Amino acid sequence: MNKDIHNQLVSALTTIISETNGISLSDTIDLLLSSDLQRTHREAYDLVFEFRDLLNRFQINQVVISALLKHPVSAALFEFFKNFPLKYHEEHIHLTGAISAEFLYPRLMKLLEGPDKKLYEEKITEVYGADALPIRTVGDVDRLIRLQENEGFSRYLKILYLPKLIFLNREVHAEAAYHMANELREKYNVGSIRLKFSLSRSTSSSSEQIPGIENVTPEDVVLGLYDGFKKFKDEHPDFNFILSPSFRKEANHFDSERFSNRKDHFMEQIDELVQMLDKHPFLVPHMTDVDTVGDERELYRKEHFNEMQAGFRKLQYRGFKIRSHHGETWHTLKKGIQAVDNAMNIWHIDTLEHGISLGINPNKYFHRLYQEILRKNQGGLPITNKDPLYRELTELDWGHHHAVLEKLKKGEPLNEQEDILFVKAKFHTAREVEHYQHDVLNRMIQKGVTLVSLPSSNNKLTGKFEDYKDHPFSWWEKKGVQLGVGTDNHITLNTNFIYEMLILLYTDAVNLKITKLLMVTTGETRRPFISHLLWTMKKNLRKVTS
Repeated sequence: MNKDIHNQLVSALTTIISETNGISLSDTIDLLLSSDLQRTHREAYDLVFEFRDLLNRFQINQVVISALLKHPVSAALFEFFKNFPLKYHEEHIHLTGAISAEFLYPRLMKLLEGPDKKLYEEKITEVYGADALPIRTVGDVDRLIRLQENEGFSRYLKILYLPKLIFLNREVHAEAAYHMANELREKYNVGSIRLKFSLSRSTSSSSEQIPGIENVTPEDVVLGLYDGFKKFKDEHPDFNFILSPSFRKEANHFDSERFSNRKDHFMEQIDELVQMLDKHPFLVPHMTDVDTVGDERELYRKEHFNEMQAGFRKLQYRGFKIRSHHGETWHTLKKGIQAVDNAMNIWHIDTLEHGISLGINPNKYFHRLYQEILRKNQGGLPITNKDPLYRELTELDWGHHHAVLEKLKKGEPLNEQEDILFVKAKFHTAREVEHYQHDVLNRMIQKGVTLVSLPSSNNKLTGKFEDYKDHPFSWWEKKGVQLGVGTDNHITLNTNFIYEMLILLYTDAVNLKITKLLMVTTGETRRPFISHLLWTMKKNLRKVTS
């Protein structure tokens, strides 16, 4: 796009947003079209007109969100948000998914050209497949660390393996932290980072094992990350960071050579963490919370949470807050809500990461399930235990009508009366799940538990949304949920912090206010001060053009 036209769009958007105090995107675009833009900058006006049409078509599923994100008006909005005077708070970002291929490539090549070349090649082939090698360029690395279309959560966890290979000492952790802070600040106006990372990457799973990782201590990891971020903070005093050690929830993620079970390994890590803070008190202001991560689909019962309860309780007495990845993936929606419920009741979490089981509309969710299963049934297709719909189907409220369930499982077409019984089972289940969902959500609001929203991650990884518009961020905001925003793994997921802001605006262009989004993403609660900063942006435009 012509640079002059881009600058005209940035200027026009900045002016309208500042003069209207950051109203909704839809109203902002309408006012831009009724301004003198058509007379003064016709080409810019035509682009805004085209963008409004795309935005309207996006709302009725005629275009996908990428058509909006690639449009010149999005580039102008991107620059507007990048220029906002306050820095953004990246509340949820993982170390391994936020390191660029440019950083990884030279360090990875040292391993692939070293004495253990064969071992590294075998591990990479095991995880990524035979066509992953040879690695010759930055582009080859970039291809491996980015999630491709139609790849889901399980694949996502696997492709994070490559970046893990290089984290073999304190120095590389420091270099990565500095690199990340610089990239996020310069490119996306991020000035505060809450980094998720593993104290221990030991695992009994062959595809997750990392050569040489036994030589890296938790202290190496923490002090290295601290060194890198502190160096950047010394250069940029307004930069802030939180180191958030994250523990994998799955049963096989522990050092099976030293411990007989995960609980014992987890408690040792807790003790190491406490001892580290006693030894290095300068860490205390920057290591204030911990998190749990990983595939939660099998981890929703109370006994799953009791295993880690004592460790978290010990940290809470030392002033730590507990955050947890929950309500992200599930076998059944009810179990997804149950996982959040137990995290609140047993771990007493302060922040819920993802939490989309508390934002899914149960009535729509279960009716869509009904439609998909009925379509298969009318085609004579059975619903086997390998079908993603199987667990939800078998756990519907069938009452005394299990014969209908058996016909669906066998692929025997239902008659009209049986179809009605299927609808009733679906309907009653949806009602019960909805009550449970709202009960948990309301208790979360009452307790002041923050919910960190990750729209791209939720849309690309969970398979629970048909479209970005189904993401519940705006609904949560209306209900009064205390919100934060993160990217999860912005390199792996092909996104960035400002893209996440644009996605949230586009998915609720009518109701979500630009000012409200700025307040959530900067942590600034003084609305008049946000207004002042917007007006300052407009005044700065005059200085540039004069």
